Amino acid sequence: MNHKILIVEDEAKLREVLCDYFASRGERPIQACDGFEALARMEECEFDAVLLDIMMPGLDGLSVCRAVRKTNDVPILFLTALSDEEDKLLGYELGADDYITKPFSLSVLYAKTMALIKRNERSVLAGDRIEAGGITLVRSTRKVFAGKQDIALTPKEYALLLCLMQNKNRVLSREQLLVKCWGYDYEGESRAVDTHIKRLREKLGDCASCIQTVIKAGYRLEG
Repeated sequence: MNHKILIVEDEAKLREVLCDYFASRGERPIQACDGFEALARMEECEFDAVLLDIMMPGLDGLSVCRAVRKTNDVPILFLTALSDEEDKLLGYELGADDYITKPFSLSVLYAKTMALIKRNERSVLAGDRIEAGGITLVRSTRKVFAGKQDIALTPKEYALLLCLMQNKNRVLSREQLLVKCWGYDYEGESRAVDTHIKRLREKLGDCASCIQTVIKAGYRLEG
């Protein structure tokens, strides 16, 4: 119980009903009224699940899902009035985990959401703990330890460290790290990787030496 769930719905009354229902079941609903606010919320903290309306002005649910999946494997359940099979297939291709079609039963929505959370927890625990170079990363809690010290990382710093640890002893170019942590459509400078690596090293203290700069190639985390 007490899972943190992001509810993204542009219809204020429905959003309020959903938040009230999940709160009554002991969960911690956080609301967003559109796609832009949803992405901002996800930069601020981690969620156990995202309930995502598809048809929203500005940035629709499909676009939000596409953006989220570049760096985050949180369970996503679409709330939709769409019943067309092609729309559902596109959603699954973008990384949605499940659908529920409006109008829906609140109890069924809750059951679907809890099932996704439990499935994700089992999946994460299967490969939960990664260790290398004195650093321990626990995926289920997104905790990072340098030695025995608990380190607080931003989402991008965490994504970079996870990527390097999953590719231990392998050189990753700045371009590869940009694609994996920022996404294919990132239009900024590749030197953004250098800035985040510098901050990551500062936080890791004595364990930072395991992140090696490979001249004219990129970075490597040595196990």
